[in-house]
Amino acid sequence: MKKLLKNEGVQSLLASLLCIILGLVIGYIVLLFINPSGAFDAIIDVIKNFFNYSKSALQMKNLGNTLAKTAPLLMCALSVLFCYKVGLFNIGAAGQYVAGACASLYAALAWGWGWLPCLLFAVAAGALLSLIVGLLKAYFNVNEVISGIMLNWIGLYTTNMILNNVKETTSPYTLHLSSANPSAILPSMGLDKLFTNNKYVSIAIPLAILAAILIMIVLDKTKLGFELKATGFNKNAAKYSGMAEKRNIILTLVIGGALAGMGGALMYLTDYEQWMCTVSSVPGMGFNGIAAAFLGGLNPIGTIFASYFIQHITSGGAYVDKTMYCSQISDLISSLIIYLCGFVFFIKYAINLYLARHESKKDTRFTEKELSEVKAKEGGDAE
Repeated sequence: MKKLLKNEGVQSLLASLLCIILGLVIGYIVLLFINPSGAFDAIIDVIKNFFNYSKSALQMKNLGNTLAKTAPLLMCALSVLFCYKVGLFNIGAAGQYVAGACASLYAALAWGWGWLPCLLFAVAAGALLSLIVGLLKAYFNVNEVISGIMLNWIGLYTTNMILNNVKETTSPYTLHLSSANPSAILPSMGLDKLFTNNKYVSIAIPLAILAAILIMIVLDKTKLGFELKATGFNKNAAKYSGMAEKRNIILTLVIGGALAGMGGALMYLTDYEQWMCTVSSVPGMGFNGIAAAFLGGLNPIGTIFASYFIQHITSGGAYVDKTMYCSQISDLISSLIIYLCGFVFFIKYAINLYLARHESKKDTRFTEKELSEVKAKEGGDAE
C-alpha cells in the first residue's frame, strides 16, 4: 500500500478525489442551511447532470452539451498547465480566451471566413496578447500575474467594442453563425449523430484531446520541453548553460496564449453561445482552467478528466429545483470545488510527509535492533 502511495500519479488522483468529495460535502452543508428539506435531492441532481433525464436520447444529447463546453475549458486548462510547468503562472488565460473568441467571431461575421481560418486567427490573437506579457516578463521582469490581469480587462472591453459592429440590432448579442455564416461553424465529422444529432457537438472535442496529448509529448519527450522546464526551474542556470532564457519565457507564454485563444474559438465557433457585447466581467472559463489544471494534477491527461468533471458539475446545477434554491447554487458548489483544488498540492505534501515519517520510524527501529544484536554479540565475546 505504501509503495502505491509513493507513486506521484496515485497521489495526484487521491488528492483530487479528496478535494472533490470535500467540495460536495461543503456544498451539501450550504444547501442544508438554505433549505434542508431539498438539500439531498439538490446535491444528487447536480452530480447526476444529464442522468436526470429518463430517456437515453435526452441523456446523450445533454452529454453532448456538456462535452461542447468541456473542450474550451480543457484548452484554457492546458494553457495554464503549460506555463506553470515552465515556472510561469498564466492568469491571463482568461483574457487570451476572450481574444480568441473576439478574433474568431469577427472574422466569421464581418469577413465571412470559414471555420479553419477563423480558428487559426483566434490562435494568433491569443498568442499576440500573451506575447505582450512575455516581452514584459523577459525584458523588464514585470510579474506575469500583474500584466496578465491588466490585459484581461483590456481584452474584454476591446472585444466588446469590436464585436459591437457584428451584433444583432435589437439585442446586445452577436449574430448567430448558423444564419450569418454557417461555413464558420466547426464541422461535426459525424460526431453529432452519436449524441442524438446534437448540432453543438463538433471536432472541438477531439481537437482539445489531441492538444493535451501534444502538450504532454512536447513537455516530456522533446528538447524544447526540456529547455523550457529548465528555464522555469532556474533561468540564470539555463542562461549559464547556453539556453536562450528570454526566448524561452516569451515562447512559453505565446504557446499558452495560443492554447487559450483556441479555446475561445472552440467555444464560439460551435454557435453554442453568442457573445454579449455589454458583458462587464471576464468570462469564468479562463479562471476555471486554473482549477482544472490543478485538479488534474498538472498532468495533461488528468486535466482532460478534471475539465470534464468541473463542467459536469457546473452544468448539473441547471437541474436543481429553482423553487427552493436560486439559479446560482450550481456556481456556488462548483466554486467550492474549484477553491479546494488549491489544496491538491497540500494533500500530496501531507501524503509524502506521512510516508517520510513512517520510513524514518522504520529506520530507527532497524537501528535499535541492530544495536541490541551488537551488544549481545559483544557480551558473548567478553565471556
